[in-house]
Amino acid sequence: MTSENLPVVVIAGRPNVGKSTLFNRLVGRRQAIVSDMPGVTRDRKEGEALLRGRRVRLIDTAGLEEAAPDTLYGRMRASSESAVAMADLVLFCIDARSGITPADAHFASWLRRQNRPVLLIANKAEGQAGTNAALEAYSLGLGTPLALSAEHGEGIADLMGEIAERLPPAEKSRRREAPKAEGEEDERPAGPLRLAIIGRPNAGKSTLLNCLLGEERMITGPEAGLTRDSITVELHDEHGPIQLVDTAGMRKRARVEQHLEKMSVSASIEALKMAEVVVLVIDATLGVHEQDLQIGRLIEREGRACVIALNKWDAVEDRNATKKAILDRLEISLAQVRGIPVVTFSALTGAGVHRLLPAVREVYEIWNSRVSTGELNRWFEDALERHQPPLVDGRRLKLRYMTQVKARPPTFLLFGTRAEQLPDSYKRYLVNGLRETFHMPGVPVRLQLRGTKNPYAEK
Repeated sequence: MTSENLPVVVIAGRPNVGKSTLFNRLVGRRQAIVSDMPGVTRDRKEGEALLRGRRVRLIDTAGLEEAAPDTLYGRMRASSESAVAMADLVLFCIDARSGITPADAHFASWLRRQNRPVLLIANKAEGQAGTNAALEAYSLGLGTPLALSAEHGEGIADLMGEIAERLPPAEKSRRREAPKAEGEEDERPAGPLRLAIIGRPNAGKSTLLNCLLGEERMITGPEAGLTRDSITVELHDEHGPIQLVDTAGMRKRARVEQHLEKMSVSASIEALKMAEVVVLVIDATLGVHEQDLQIGRLIEREGRACVIALNKWDAVEDRNATKKAILDRLEISLAQVRGIPVVTFSALTGAGVHRLLPAVREVYEIWNSRVSTGELNRWFEDALERHQPPLVDGRRLKLRYMTQVKARPPTFLLFGTRAEQLPDSYKRYLVNGLRETFHMPGVPVRLQLRGTKNPYAEK
């Protein structure tokens, strides 16, 4: 059963009542950023949880609060309300220590009109005093409150049981679609392509994700740094499923001062490490910044395939000169991934976005490519004839043969006497030759060296 077919459980409530902490408890790992600062969660965060044998699609939402629709908080509220609209069960959280606030009463009244099953959660109810305070929540008219402490893990087992009992039967979940044809599941690939969208703040990452999905899934706006957590969604193209992660903007380390932003950047780096392909989004109107290049080097060090996405292309005046300047800068500064694919588009208007996923699929295939040992060594012999290995300590290195040990990224092992002493310049010569001959542009190519022992060296 895919995540779209699972019953949907939405965690809702006003800001800072512990929704993200509860989300992390139920999914079983620290997936959502948690902080004492109110309003940390801005976009819906999704994950899968196993509750009493039932797999559910769990959604953590931004705090519900009164705000004008055109403000940031208004957009956050609209996102949360759209999540509630598709819920099979809503977990409405209040803070038992704070008591019932006017905002709690207002949104409880709103929830009763949404015609969705609601389970009332009195969070932060540690100990007997917290349990007694939770009883005040009866006044909300949403049934018996369940007292728990997400931070300390108290009452979580009871909550899992309550959720499992209130979910629709597995075969009658509102989210289920028509049954698959026999054998269809077996034809699916082992898993979705894992794709991360990375870049500096305000480059248009969330606007791009919304454009790819065809819906306002992420909160966007002129304010820089709106996305604070890594948000995972799933989409499909003609080749199959893609697990897409939108990340927080990454600024220079020296400028990152707040603890919350440090957590956001850490989540972005973690998403990059888990990805197979990374889309590096660059604001084309600003050109390539040094921080963009630093992110590109991080992608190369982690061995991930990469596509450069030049966003806001509709606002560029001299497109030929701009593209030439950007390509020249990339060729010089990211030489270790020479030939990296570049796609130009406007995420705001959607012009050119259709070229992005084909470029992602193409670089993914290259990242997975393998070369036969026979073909590889025929090329290797020619490369040695064209340019002999250098002298090291007055003696020429004897390089014997090469083999590919793995893909993802393509990694080759070179054997030879004293091969581990091979200078970097000759390694670059071999790597560039591999990239050009076997058509591996834009992906990291690894070359490992293994020397062979001379049996007479000891004697």
